[in-house]
Amino acid sequence: MPVSAEVVDSLRAKFDAILPHLDERSTRLLLAAEARALGHGGIAAVARASGAARSRVQQGVAELEAGTAPLGRVRRAGAGRRSLTDKDPGLVPALLELVEPTRRGDPESALCWTTLSTGKLAAELTQKGHPVASDTVAKLLKDNGFSLQANAKTLEGGQHPDRDGQFGYLNNQAAGHLGAGQPVISVDAKKKELIGQYKNNGTGWRPAADPEQVKVHDFIDPVLGKANPYGVYDVGANTGWVSVGTDRDTAAFAVNTIRSWWNTAGRTAYPQADRLLITADGGGSNGYRTRLWKTELAALAAETGLEITVCHLPPGTSKWNKSV
Repeated sequence: MPVSAEVVDSLRAKFDAILPHLDERSTRLLLAAEARALGHGGIAAVARASGAARSRVQQGVAELEAGTAPLGRVRRAGAGRRSLTDKDPGLVPALLELVEPTRRGDPESALCWTTLSTGKLAAELTQKGHPVASDTVAKLLKDNGFSLQANAKTLEGGQHPDRDGQFGYLNNQAAGHLGAGQPVISVDAKKKELIGQYKNNGTGWRPAADPEQVKVHDFIDPVLGKANPYGVYDVGANTGWVSVGTDRDTAAFAVNTIRSWWNTAGRTAYPQADRLLITADGGGSNGYRTRLWKTELAALAAETGLEITVCHLPPGTSKWNKSV
């Protein structure tokens, strides 16, 4: 006797409530148990009520009738799709060969270090007979100890044997000046910025669909020019002074910034001063080889009556210069 429509509707309501919470094997066995309980026509009725294939219900019935012990897992051992690395044992060695650090930048290498994206790695592996997707490449890289990393500035380069002596001399000069109540300043040019309506990174709150209009290209404005900040840091007073020019970062501009600091703040802070110590980088507008820097400082010394001493920091050490 065929199963009635009312029974099928009742089963459908039950399955809709329970099946979403069961795994694959539990679902199969539940369907099989309901089919056996219905007797003749039960498999067809359960398949119709659950939407499962009749072969799936029949497989469950066979498992129940065989009396198989619980597996403790959804699939039998070895069931399911084989992993890509099992099917292609040469995939991982081929990938590691491409990303081997010693091959980066090697002109004989298939890939340069600048092209080590997962998409290009996947394309190269596929071309070599190891078809793979970029997502799988990313997973394999993580499994083998790789991660996305930026460059880290940690390599200082060679140390000059007189490096400590250089800093010791500079420190003694600064300590001597400060101890005598004489001014010590650190000078440095800062990052130059274009003046005008140029694009900046980041976002700001504005009315919807009304972004601020800026220039398409970052060409320098011939009228407005470029902002050239130059800073003076008073080591003893722990104060800073910045001048901003719109022409060029020249030695004349650098010394004029020192002159402005002295006339505006330094003379008042050090009324008894007769010496001035300046610490600076070894290059740029205040470089130790720049003749105009020395000429302008000589003019400043004659103008102010100060005995001016300049200590340039060794190459590659400007990050330790106390600047604004």
